[in-house]
Amino acid sequence: MRKRMLTIALLCSLITATAQSEEVAIRETIQKYLDGSSHNDLELIVSAFYPKADLFLSKKDQELWVLSPEEYANLFKNREKGKFNGRFGKILNVDYANNIASAKAEISIPSKNLLFIDIFLLKKLEGEWKIISKAAASIDQ
Repeated sequence: MRKRMLTIALLCSLITATAQSEEVAIRETIQKYLDGSSHNDLELIVSAFYPKADLFLSKKDQELWVLSPEEYANLFKNREKGKFNGRFGKILNVDYANNIASAKAEISIPSKNLLFIDIFLLKKLEGEWKIISKAAASIDQ
């Protein structure tokens, strides 16, 4: 009986540890995007995405603005790489099952009185989590 309880406890710990490491890996991928877009790092932004991902963004006077990861990263190309640009990103939640995940983040740009909510779809590809789609909405303040 004692061996069985010990085995069950060990299995539960392994499952919990695996779940925690997957969530950490997902958060790291989202954080690459957040850090890259806050510090004008084009390579870091692109590294978070699957190359054929679609980004569905908000743009004034345009209902839907669709960009590739490279097109999005290029929005930051004329800014000094590594310099903080006033964008604050915060991961709000992460949910995953096996090799798919969703995440939600808040992006604020206080100097422009802007707030965005980003929703991400991720997939684990070749052992690495990648953003396969992103949608953003501007939130009125």
